[in-house]
Amino acid sequence: MSLAEYIQEKRKTKDILIMAHVVCGFPSFEDNMKALDIMQSKGVDLVELQFPFSEPSADGPLFVQANEESLKSGTTVDQCFDFMKEVTSLFSFKVLMMGYYNTVFKMGEEEFLRRLANAGGAGFILPDLPLEEAVNLNSVAIAEDLAPIVLMTPTSSDQRLAKLGAASYGMVYVIARKGVTGSKTIIGDSVLKLVERCRKHTDVPIAVGFGISGREDVDALSGHADVAVVGSAALRAWKQSGASGLHDLFSSLSR
Repeated sequence: MSLAEYIQEKRKTKDILIMAHVVCGFPSFEDNMKALDIMQSKGVDLVELQFPFSEPSADGPLFVQANEESLKSGTTVDQCFDFMKEVTSLFSFKVLMMGYYNTVFKMGEEEFLRRLANAGGAGFILPDLPLEEAVNLNSVAIAEDLAPIVLMTPTSSDQRLAKLGAASYGMVYVIARKGVTGSKTIIGDSVLKLVERCRKHTDVPIAVGFGISGREDVDALSGHADVAVVGSAALRAWKQSGASGLHDLFSSLSR
């Protein structure tokens, strides 16, 4: 089942889906597995597995630190792919690779896609790769039914959104505000209008992220977006209270 079909099928019984985020190897792969087990038990629908990178330019301080600590502990790309394969064999949610293009470039685009497919990944998010430079990667991915997730932002013109929408496949990720991940976003009229603008330019499901931190945010997006992305809030909950904090967060999101 393709990513878009999976989301559409899940949406038949849920007002909005939840996508969570895990940095591979932080604090450890064992802790990652505990976090994913909690996410599965609380009905999380999709998970981004972030392959750590030394310069995660789209990420805020929490994720920058997590990336650094994972790399310092020796996490490798091979380990991340092995972990993804284990995760996709154990859990029912769809898994996306999130990372930066340097990882793909060093490996080679076709080898990256081969390994992603072999690990059971549904697609990938590469926030530092402009659409114009992703033509070959994205076209090969789509041919293999791997979703190259297009990012739409508040600064995108309607002309740009049209171009992004034409290239969208599987799902679009709408960035709720300017800046990097981590800061709180008020899900008000400006965000909902942005989602409406993006919706005009694509037929694929829409996820909204950057600053989604509680049930009130998810409720505000219900009826407008298909997926709410909970990243920094989950990492913050784990760092502050471990498994119990993560359990409480996703319990509140799934009620």
